[in-house]
Amino acid sequence: MKNAYRLLSLLALMMVLVLAGCSNNSGVKDDGEEKVAEKAAKEGKDIVIAVADNFTGMDPHDTNDTLSGSAQKTMLEGLVGFDKDMKVIPILAEEYLSNEEATEFTFKLRQNVKFHDGTPFNAEAVKVNFDRLADPNSGLKRHSLYSLIEKTEVIGEYEVKFTLSEPFGAMINTFAHPAGLIHSPKALEEFGAEVARNPVGTGPFKFVEWKPSEGLEVIKNEDYWKEGLPKVDSITFRPVSENGSRIAMLQTGEADFIFPVPTEQADSINGKNGIEIESKPSIIVRYMSMNTLKAPYDDLKVREALNYAINKEAFIKVVMNGHGNILDSIIAPDVQYYEKQDPYNFDIEKAKSLLKEAGLENGFKAKLWGGNSSSAIKAMEFIQQQLAQVNVEVEVVPMEAGTISDKIWSVQNADDAEIELYYGGWSPSTGDADWGIRPLLGGTEAYPPNSYNVSYYNNSDVNSQIQSALKTADSDKRAQAYKEAQEKTWKDAPWVFLSTDNTMAGKKNYLKGIYLLPDGSLSVTDIEIE
Repeated sequence: MKNAYRLLSLLALMMVLVLAGCSNNSGVKDDGEEKVAEKAAKEGKDIVIAVADNFTGMDPHDTNDTLSGSAQKTMLEGLVGFDKDMKVIPILAEEYLSNEEATEFTFKLRQNVKFHDGTPFNAEAVKVNFDRLADPNSGLKRHSLYSLIEKTEVIGEYEVKFTLSEPFGAMINTFAHPAGLIHSPKALEEFGAEVARNPVGTGPFKFVEWKPSEGLEVIKNEDYWKEGLPKVDSITFRPVSENGSRIAMLQTGEADFIFPVPTEQADSINGKNGIEIESKPSIIVRYMSMNTLKAPYDDLKVREALNYAINKEAFIKVVMNGHGNILDSIIAPDVQYYEKQDPYNFDIEKAKSLLKEAGLENGFKAKLWGGNSSSAIKAMEFIQQQLAQVNVEVEVVPMEAGTISDKIWSVQNADDAEIELYYGGWSPSTGDADWGIRPLLGGTEAYPPNSYNVSYYNNSDVNSQIQSALKTADSDKRAQAYKEAQEKTWKDAPWVFLSTDNTMAGKKNYLKGIYLLPDGSLSVTDIEIE
């Protein structure tokens, strides 16, 4: 076995503005004349960010939403992470070693780093965190990401070695996932499960207060290990579910940055009131899952019918206002090992014919769960209107994030699951097909509360291909396994396949160094005011 250290390059994080006319030199038409957008004014160095929903917790090991992960990353850091293009970069580790079989990973750690409570960051701190994550009895929502870790060893004060139970070529990407953020061991011991309300990390900002319905406040870490950072004094996150209210906050200066920007207003506000809009293709997929254990969704004909009954082009136009693309596989094009599939084209007559074959010519009633943001409700109401054309009467049930999380992930027995239809999205924040497929469609092991298979989809052939891909570091073999898994799952149609999003954010043009990654998460480490 031959080992070789691979030094990860340090890449500068930079803001990329996508829409034309987003910089402070952008041209804004006014009565036929082109003018330069004026720089917005800002007093002080306290930043307000308005988001579309409440956070579900501050423990990255036990939350499953990208929004909460965005907040957690302001305070906690991992061994490695992602740059703006989802390329792995070093953070608390300086370099790593992997064996050829991809079963052993050794990290050399950054020295002279301290947690916010003054305790040192070292190999023992890493071990404490990943022992917690890898423990099958932990009940943590993110355990499945790190369940392959068989052993974590402290090699030296600043060197730690992970041994996996089997080969996994995408493990470095998994370490870079936000779930791998590292708590202070002292905080874990002191707060236990309540660490979700008392996060202590090594990040650029320190926790002050979190009131779920009001927001989160973090302040500058004066002892941050990156010299000269952070360059702002505080960040306050405010949950604002109503789209118009978030826009108004950005226009008036009550908020400095908002995400997501409602697609229907993005173009109209860009370049006005010192506002810049960023719209970029993402790896976020949108779908409507169907509980395949419940009638009538246990019938493939019904699942196919619902796919044919919804006009995906109209969904992009009406719901996304053109800021997205039709989903043509179970993962997005920029995810590693993506394979395009033949689309379910909009065909009302075919949908009706399939429902007739399933004995449901007169349709049926259904409940559709989803979030309570304006965008989620708009999407669900669109689905409701589309399915009404084939006599499927949909009741839209929007819920606050914590409520829907409890209703889905508190279920211990699949047969007891209330869920029928669910409008949701998924961002595989490792950038690899494994995390785009296994948690959502990986059979009984991925059923809630273990993971996120809310369609309760279980196909032995797909499960076998997922496992085959996990057991090799050979890229060609992994590609073939994921190709077959995508093809079979697509034909089984456990979802209505809708769209891939664009990431949409708005900011005042005095802000730099803040942006959304392709997985939809936020980066603020380099934020500053010009």
